[in-house]
Amino acid sequence: MQPPHEDEVLDLRIQGMSCAACATRIERAVGRLPGVSGVSVHYAAKSAYITFAPGTATPAGIIERIGQIGFQAYPHGREDGGSEIDALKLRVFAGSALTLPLLWTMAHHYPALSAVPVPSFIEEPILQLLLASIVQFFIGMPFYFGAFYALRERTANMDVLVAIGTTAAYVYSYIAMMTGGALYFETSAVVITAVLGGKLLEAAASERAMKDGDGYASLQAKEAVVVRGGKPERIPLDRIRAGDRLLVEPNERVPADGLVAEGETTLDESFLTGESGLVKRETGDRVYAGTTVRGQTLRMQVLATGRETMLSRIAAITRQAQATKSSIGRRVDRLAAVFVPVMMVLSLGTLALWLLRLDPGNWKTASIHALAVLLAACPCALGLAAPISLVLATGKLARRGIVLKEAGALERLAQLDAIVLDKTGTLTEGKPTMTGISALNGAPSSLLRLAAAAEERSRHPFADALRESARRAGLVVPASSAYAAYPGKGIEATVDGRSVAVGNAGFAAERSWTIHRSLHGFAAEREADGETVVYAFVDGACAGAFAFADAVKRTSREAVDDLQRQGIRVLLATGDHPAAAGKAAAMTGIRDVRASLLPEEKAELIRKLQGDGSVVAMAGDGWNDAPALAAADVGIAMGGGTEAALDAGDMTLLRSRLTGISEALLISRLTVRNIRQNLGFAFLYNAVVIPFAAVGGIEPWMAGTAMALSSVSVVGNALRLNGQMSRGLNRRLSS
Repeated sequence: MQPPHEDEVLDLRIQGMSCAACATRIERAVGRLPGVSGVSVHYAAKSAYITFAPGTATPAGIIERIGQIGFQAYPHGREDGGSEIDALKLRVFAGSALTLPLLWTMAHHYPALSAVPVPSFIEEPILQLLLASIVQFFIGMPFYFGAFYALRERTANMDVLVAIGTTAAYVYSYIAMMTGGALYFETSAVVITAVLGGKLLEAAASERAMKDGDGYASLQAKEAVVVRGGKPERIPLDRIRAGDRLLVEPNERVPADGLVAEGETTLDESFLTGESGLVKRETGDRVYAGTTVRGQTLRMQVLATGRETMLSRIAAITRQAQATKSSIGRRVDRLAAVFVPVMMVLSLGTLALWLLRLDPGNWKTASIHALAVLLAACPCALGLAAPISLVLATGKLARRGIVLKEAGALERLAQLDAIVLDKTGTLTEGKPTMTGISALNGAPSSLLRLAAAAEERSRHPFADALRESARRAGLVVPASSAYAAYPGKGIEATVDGRSVAVGNAGFAAERSWTIHRSLHGFAAEREADGETVVYAFVDGACAGAFAFADAVKRTSREAVDDLQRQGIRVLLATGDHPAAAGKAAAMTGIRDVRASLLPEEKAELIRKLQGDGSVVAMAGDGWNDAPALAAADVGIAMGGGTEAALDAGDMTLLRSRLTGISEALLISRLTVRNIRQNLGFAFLYNAVVIPFAAVGGIEPWMAGTAMALSSVSVVGNALRLNGQMSRGLNRRLSS
């Protein structure tokens, strides 16, 4: 039996969507395809994020299905979306040029404009019919296509509203022309032009928001200087391969991930960490694509290119977060799906009310008011309310070195009232050093050699410290085999034919191994100083102990104080000894400490807090803390600039500083507030304008114009969020 394939991801740009109902239609159509396990379509970003089983579904088949329902889909990066705005500009210009003469004929209908001369040829019915027909059936033809595809899928969108409303106005004027009545050709033409103008403004504002929310494209170098045969050669980025030697001159961007091959330089890594200070990199250090050389020429060896670079991975994760939906967004989508049919029913109700009760038998008045209701309805403002703000927020977070993976996590973070912190790598630097060794038999170097060999494959910070101590001592560390890790406890391996284990006291007790009494004094002394002690066993017998010190980060106290000032309950949960945990807690101002916890016990602590009604975040290293990160409402992986951390939690702090959590909390609360403002405006607009249109308070062309401008207003308010976030972060830094 073949092993199941992992789901693949398809990141698409979508053209042709007119409102949030279109996004819902794509999600439904693609979601029904065999092999598709998840679909999230972002109307504001004009994008789709689709997961599928490669053995059952294909990218070509998914793109073809999207085309069948009336939209154009392109893999991300192959289409910049500019052609859609260019087409809108052309349609708005042509529509305006043809609509202005029709509006000119209306000058004598308004006392304030009665003195404006109206050329007689413009008042010719045939000319008005010709101009209105071009606007209706050529410039407005995409509305008909959109309505056709929507109705064929048994749904309705904004195109349906515009197509039905403007066609009714056009047909009414045509009948009036044939029967000698008053002409209203300007109504349908103005509505189409106004809606197109609103869509152009909306698209331009959305594009600006997308650029504000994703600045990664500008960070990618276009070319690279590769050294081949001893000669430097400038080549396109897609020709770089792993193992190539590159030269990066001062003020140029690093084109790929790699290692410093020789020498040293300084880099601006602000995109990666959110910190503006320059960092020194020397031979053997990692460097990342998108960072900028500020010192002398960088000589590097390539490790990863293209989509495998840290820059590309962060950009892809950010787009994924922008394509996902918060609970607010999902509720709005459900409302948008029924909004257009409800508005069509209300329009018919308005027609019947005027015909039967308010002005019996007057089809002209009834039709105009019903048309105004149809054109006043605006599902776009509702559909834009949440996505635009989330795009801006995820972009701002990423530029601060905080990578969000799922939009719902931002909403949950805004409701946070408790956070559980791990100790090692979260409160502390996560780079412990070995401070002492006590060997029961033989030289300490022999015990260190065995322990370093056993820890050969471990990713735990203490394992790194053991290996580094062995290297500095000049020890030749043998290979190990039969390696087994027990998260939160210890490891076992076979070295030189002997069973070697390194772990904490609980690990020894589990196996009924006795810790030699001579080590109790060593452990008590070290733990009193806040150090952590682990024990070594060879063939089941106690062989000695190691002590490790891990400095508390300079920013940890500041971050804890900031969280507590905001009413967040802060807890420390660690697998360390109570003495070491207590000292770290005292240094950072944490009053609630839980020590000697296994990973599963941390997860249980989080579930208990949730059971008490708290919204809980967990911040940890993403390895031993994986169960707790998964159990929390918001899992925060402390990255320390490593790629591995991108795979853990709902949010990753690329620079392992707790102050990033306070920044994310501020941004989340501003974002949720902005979304609520947007939704409030969208609901208020519809609640006021639709009844006003139903009672004859506005003309149809006014209703259509107001509909178009309401979306622009929502996007404009969302764009204010950028300034609010910047000002809030600046105030926080200056306080």
